[in-house]
Amino acid sequence: MTDPNRVLIFDTTLRDGEQSPGATMSHTEKLDIAEMLDEMGVDIIEAGFPIASEGDFTAVSEIAKRSRNSAICGLARAQFPDIDRCWEAVKHARRPRIHTFIGTSPLHRAIPNLDMDQMAERIQQTVTHARNLCDDVQWSPMDATRTEHDYLCRVVEIAIRCGARTINIPDTVGYTAPQESAKLIRMLIERVPGADEVIFSTHCHNDLGMATANSLAAVEGGARQIECTINGLGERAGNTALEEVVMALKVRHDIMPFTTGIDTTKIMALSRRVSQASGFVVQPNKAVVGKNAFLHESGIHQDGVLKNVETFEIMKPTDIGLNEANIAMGKHSGRAALRAKLRELGYELGDNQLKDVFVRFKALADRKKEVYDDDLVALVQDAATNTEDDYLQVKHLRVVCGSDGQSADLVMLVGGEEKTVHSSGDGPVDACFKAVKSIWPHNAHLQLYQVHAVTEGTDAQATVTVRMEEEGRIATGQASDTDTILASVKAYVGALNRLKARRDMIGQGGDAKQVSMYSH
Repeated sequence: MTDPNRVLIFDTTLRDGEQSPGATMSHTEKLDIAEMLDEMGVDIIEAGFPIASEGDFTAVSEIAKRSRNSAICGLARAQFPDIDRCWEAVKHARRPRIHTFIGTSPLHRAIPNLDMDQMAERIQQTVTHARNLCDDVQWSPMDATRTEHDYLCRVVEIAIRCGARTINIPDTVGYTAPQESAKLIRMLIERVPGADEVIFSTHCHNDLGMATANSLAAVEGGARQIECTINGLGERAGNTALEEVVMALKVRHDIMPFTTGIDTTKIMALSRRVSQASGFVVQPNKAVVGKNAFLHESGIHQDGVLKNVETFEIMKPTDIGLNEANIAMGKHSGRAALRAKLRELGYELGDNQLKDVFVRFKALADRKKEVYDDDLVALVQDAATNTEDDYLQVKHLRVVCGSDGQSADLVMLVGGEEKTVHSSGDGPVDACFKAVKSIWPHNAHLQLYQVHAVTEGTDAQATVTVRMEEEGRIATGQASDTDTILASVKAYVGALNRLKARRDMIGQGGDAKQVSMYSH
C-alpha cells in the first residue's frame, strides 16, 4: 500500500455472515454474491471455512477460480490440516490469502488447554506453515480485546516474524468501546517490532451496538483494513456493516481523511441480494440500506427536503445505487422497459431469467394497479429463490376462512408427481402448513414466521420469511405475493427444499458440518 490513508475492505459475508443461525446460503448464491463483491471493489473476500465441509471447500475453490479483482481468502484454525485444506481451496485465485487464527485471551486459552508458551509455539509453527504455502498470510488472535496486552504483543510479534503480512485484531464478542479500540491498535504499532511492515486490521462484532464506531476508531488508531459484512450479517448481533463504514468514510471525509476502493452505487443491490439469500430481512430503520433511510414523513422534514434536500439528507440515494425516480410500471409496460428498470435497480438478468421475471411481472400487474421498484425487487428475489427446478412446488392453493373454521386444499408437485390434500387448522396459515406436512412428512420445526409488506396499500405484495430447523440443520425460505397465505406456503416449501438439499449433501459427504473453533 503506497497511500497511507487507503483502507482495505475485507468482506466476510460468506464466512462470518453465513455463520448466522439460518443464514446458510446455497452454492449458487455464494458464487453470485462473491461476483457482486468482486465487481463492487472489495479488496479481500473471505469466501468460507474450507475445512468445515466439502461444500464450503468447493464454494471457496470456485470463487477463487472466478475472481477477477479481489483477493480470495479462506479461514483456517491453527492446525496443519486446516491450513493445507485452506490453501488447496484458495490457491487458484489471482491473489490467494490464508487467514489462520487462535484464541489468545485467558478464557480462550483454557479451552484447548494450552499455556502461554505452548500457544506461542503453536502460533509460530502454524503461521510459518501457512507462509511456506502462501505469500499472503493473515493472522488473528481471537478475542484480542480481552487478551493481556503484554501477551498480545508477544504473539503478534511472533506472527509478524513468521511471515504474516496482515495482523487482524478481533473484538470477537463485541466487548470493546471506541476509545479502547483505537488505543489498542496504537499500542501494538508502538510496541511490537516489525509493526510498521504489516497491515493492522480490525474485526468488530455488534453485541453492544458499537461495531461500526469501533472499526472507525481502529482506523483512526492506525488500522488500514476493516473486516465487515453486507447488512452487518453475522453471529449473534452481527458484524460491522460494510455499507456503514464505507459511507461514513465517504460522507465524513472532512474528519476521517481515508479512502476505500468501493463503488458505493452497488451497495443497494448487494444488500438486497444478501437479504434474499440469507433470509434476513433488513430492518426498515437500518442505517444506509434500510427502507426508511431516505423517507421523510414529518411535515417539517418534508418541507425542508422539498426546498433543499441537504436539510435532512447527508447522502444521496443514488450514492448507494438507490433509484431516486420510483416510477411505477404497469401491465402495458414491455420487456425492454422491464429490463431497463431492473438494470437501474442493479439487476442484470440473462434472457431466461428475464423471461421468468417478465411473466411474474405481468401476473402481478394484473393484480396491482401500479408496480413499484420494491415490487420488482421482490419479484426478482422470489424468482431466484423459488424455481421450476425445485423438488417441491406449489401448484394450486384454495383456502377457506371464517367463523366456522379454516381449511386448505393444496396441490403440490413432489419430484414431478402431483399430490393433493385437504387439511384443517387453527387459522389459515396453520391449515396450509399442515397440508404441506401431509404431502411431505418431515420433522422440521418452525423457528420463525415473519411477514412484511413490500409497499403500501391493500394490494401490496407481502414478503414472508420462514426459518426451520431439522436435526441441527437450519434453513430459511422466502417468497413474495399479493396473497399473503400463498407467499407463506411458498416460503415454507422453499425452506423444506433447502433442508432436503442439505440432507442430500450429507449422503454425498458434502454437508456443512459444525467444527469447533479450537484444536483437539
